[in-house]
Amino acid sequence: MKYGYRIPNIKKSVSSKTTGRINRTVKKSINPLYSKRGMGYINNPEKAIYNKAYNKTTQSIIEEDTKMDLAVWGVVLIIAIPIIYIFIKIWSWLWV
Repeated sequence: MKYGYRIPNIKKSVSSKTTGRINRTVKKSINPLYSKRGMGYINNPEKAIYNKAYNKTTQSIIEEDTKMDLAVWGVVLIIAIPIIYIFIKIWSWLWV
């Protein structure tokens, strides 16, 4: 069991925000008990107890309040990429 800070994984974070959404909506429409509170203890009690202890003993390096969702990251990238491109062009003109 891990104690302390969890190391953030960007790949898993992006994957959880994008690919699983379709699967979750399909499962939710088929199974009325899917994604209800407390169902983890019924479906897989060993995993549910482990996850409960893990989440209680560790904390994220990035706090929940300061996390940016995927849409905000998209806006940041849309704004940042042209600025970086212009900066590189100006930098290359100065050193020619």
